Amino acid sequence: MVPPVLEVDDLNTTYQRRVVLDAIDLSVDGPALVAIVGPNGAGKSTFLKSILGLVPCTGSVRVLGQPIDSVRRRIGYVPQRESVDWDFPVSVGDVALMGTYGRLGWFRRPGAAERRVAQECLSRVGLDGLEDRQIGRLSGGQQQRTFLARALAQQADVYFMDEPMAGVDASTQAVIFDLLDELRDAGKTVFVVHHDLRTVASRFDRVVMLNRRLIAAGPMAEVFTTENLQQTYDSQFVTLDEAIACSATTR
Repeated sequence: MVPPVLEVDDLNTTYQRRVVLDAIDLSVDGPALVAIVGPNGAGKSTFLKSILGLVPCTGSVRVLGQPIDSVRRRIGYVPQRESVDWDFPVSVGDVALMGTYGRLGWFRRPGAAERRVAQECLSRVGLDGLEDRQIGRLSGGQQQRTFLARALAQQADVYFMDEPMAGVDASTQAVIFDLLDELRDAGKTVFVVHHDLRTVASRFDRVVMLNRRLIAAGPMAEVFTTENLQQTYDSQFVTLDEAIACSATTR
């Protein structure tokens, strides 16, 4: 039996005595592209960080059938751009190379093979020629591509991406969606916090709908419904199209 890619049992996260995530139970099979959607303040980013052990939480999380600490080398993470210190003196090439560190262990330094992997990943996201540029001197789209290159260099089996489409131009969105398709087709599972409901049904296989608690999760055709959107966004929509149009104007 192949275990689910992600198993979450009774996940609870509290911040400053406020419940952010309440009793989340979830099981997701792969390979798949999984959209995580919900209103602002619903706990989407906290959900990713809780899974990865980046914030205190209670409950059980297993990735690829194992506790998170046992499979960290098989996991890639792309944080929100807002959480990155863009003034830090590091280059585009250095960031991409960081993706290879997990497979090297404590005492090995990156060599020619790792640098080749990092360069290939930068090429995949269209950043050839920018290897020596400090990350703060990039456009928003280029910054996001840099961290995508780092995640690709990890050669992971499961990826968690926190709003990779936020604040980027159309060409970068196209690059990201193409990469997501490539990863899924290569047998990977990618969890993406995503805010644009207009592209959820057409670009993702599964959806997780959160608003501090789990509203619904499963295949897109079964779960992405007006009723579930009403519960997720605390709004009364007449049709699915109305819900999608409303989400585009309230972001």
